[in-house]
Amino acid sequence: MFDGYDSCSEDTSSSSSSDESEEEVAPLPSSLPIIKNNGQVYTYPDGKSGMATCEMCGMVGVRDAFYSKTKRFCSVSCSRSYSSNSKKASILARLQGKPPTKKAKVLQKQPLVAKLAAYAQYQATLQNQAKTKAAVPVEGFSWGNYINSNSFTAAPVTCFRHAPMGTCWGDISEGVRVEVPNTDCSLPTKVFWIAGIVKLAGYNALLRYEGFENDSSLDFWCNVCGSDIHPVGWCATSGKPLVPPRTIQHKYTNWKAFLVKRLTGAKTLPPDFSQKVSESMQYPFKTAMRVEVVDKTHLCRTRVAVVDSVIGGRLRLVYEESEDKSDDFWCHMYSPLIHHVGWSRSIGHRFKRSDLAKKQDGHFDAPPHLFLKVKEVDSAGEWFKEGMKLEAIDPLNLSAICVATIRKVLADGYLMIGIDGSEAADGSDWFCYHATSPSIFPVGFCEINMIELTPPRGYAKLPFKWFDYLRETDSIAAPVKLFNKEVPNHGFHVGMKLEAVDLMEPRLVCVATVTRIIHRLLRIHFDGWEEEYDQWVDCESPDLYPVGWCQLTGYQLQPPAPQSSRDSQSSSSKQKKKAKSQQYKGHKKMPSLQLKEEFLDGEEYSFLQGASDQESNGSASYYIKQEP
Repeated sequence: MFDGYDSCSEDTSSSSSSDESEEEVAPLPSSLPIIKNNGQVYTYPDGKSGMATCEMCGMVGVRDAFYSKTKRFCSVSCSRSYSSNSKKASILARLQGKPPTKKAKVLQKQPLVAKLAAYAQYQATLQNQAKTKAAVPVEGFSWGNYINSNSFTAAPVTCFRHAPMGTCWGDISEGVRVEVPNTDCSLPTKVFWIAGIVKLAGYNALLRYEGFENDSSLDFWCNVCGSDIHPVGWCATSGKPLVPPRTIQHKYTNWKAFLVKRLTGAKTLPPDFSQKVSESMQYPFKTAMRVEVVDKTHLCRTRVAVVDSVIGGRLRLVYEESEDKSDDFWCHMYSPLIHHVGWSRSIGHRFKRSDLAKKQDGHFDAPPHLFLKVKEVDSAGEWFKEGMKLEAIDPLNLSAICVATIRKVLADGYLMIGIDGSEAADGSDWFCYHATSPSIFPVGFCEINMIELTPPRGYAKLPFKWFDYLRETDSIAAPVKLFNKEVPNHGFHVGMKLEAVDLMEPRLVCVATVTRIIHRLLRIHFDGWEEEYDQWVDCESPDLYPVGWCQLTGYQLQPPAPQSSRDSQSSSSKQKKKAKSQQYKGHKKMPSLQLKEEFLDGEEYSFLQGASDQESNGSASYYIKQEP
């Protein structure tokens, strides 16, 4: 994303259609520094002669260093290419969205401290149109202090494709330069200075002002997607002053030469970065849309709910019959728990009809294309059958993988699953998983991956043995080849920090840590709480977010439990367990039905594209061979 290109290349496009020939002059001075950024080339102005834009490649630079009498081109190559191929170049320019112009754009002379680099003219317009949400601080907790004091590492933004910028984060890394407010200044107006990224933690970056070298005394954390961080050159187009911090003003007499040396070849954010942030935070779901969502009091059925609010892609859904809007449910818009109205009837899922005679005024059904799509499966041949055994994450106890049974086979690859030994007589606690869900596993998955399998409640023959249990219950295991076998290169590592939804109380987003990785399965630990409240979550779950997501979207982050609470937990586990259950469970128990879409193919259960951190004692075979 940040790789630059040679501005003199003859393949670059023109922004003009004139056929004037230009005389050749001396080469561009080698001392002129260039910041290469997203295919654009930016130069440092000398503060005396103004700026010009090359009509061939669009490079902005010192006007006196340009070629020809009219200073229209940055190089001999651009001049020649323009003269010999102007028509073709003009067409290419229009295809690339560059507006044609007759004359080079000459910027007015500016004070040195106010100009470091110049962007193309359209950048100023894009910046004005950007509507990046202001960062919202979390009182009493600072990710920066938390990470610095414990030397933690955060999961990179690229691990979260559903999050803002998750698919277009690019090469943002340590060493990238940005323009930020200068807080070490006594001037009455807001001024800016250049800073470099020292460390990245999700959306958050630890920044150090240029000129401080190895001095970290004024380092500070900033959300890269926030409104106060800009690409190098933003001040030039916005007329904002660049002023060195007061602490280091005495270090150099020629700040221009210093910046020229420091920024030569450096990377910065793309010129349209703020626009991309704004676009990635636009969500298709709107208030008053009607959806079908799991009934939190009876997991076996769905109900109609209405979108009440949308924050960062997370939806607050109010069940349609709730008059005071207190009966709600939180989930992400890509959650497998929500569907278009009519979904339940189409696949044969249980559905609670609303007592309302008709839709309330202003409410309308969400279009089907907005919802998570599952891949089609072929159930014509060998397929899941009622009574087959498997292992599944318990939606009412997400820290446990349990012995389970397929209770009903629905249409389109959906299955109703029950946890052996704890099912209600009427099946009200059955829950729906798709056949490709990464939350269901073949018999033997836990044993081969050294995970504790929760046996049926009341089962006395311990340790639990699948072979004995299948024989005692006169049942068979679901065929291994029918399960999801894809393992994406997710990028997670053990110990990484992130922000995660507590799926037992899904309105809460908490400080969390990845403590274990089994292929695509992540063990999420909520910092400050005991391990019994950990949750198994898929690596592509929409309920996981980068560090800084809450600050970026304005969602409230739940900090780790304070030290006093940890001490009381250690001394009084039972008392803590009761308090925890009141806060996270109660009547708001939420299932973790992570339905994935991977297409099942092949006969053997082998993993595709090995994950970065697999904690398994074998991945070639995914099951335990039954004893004869």
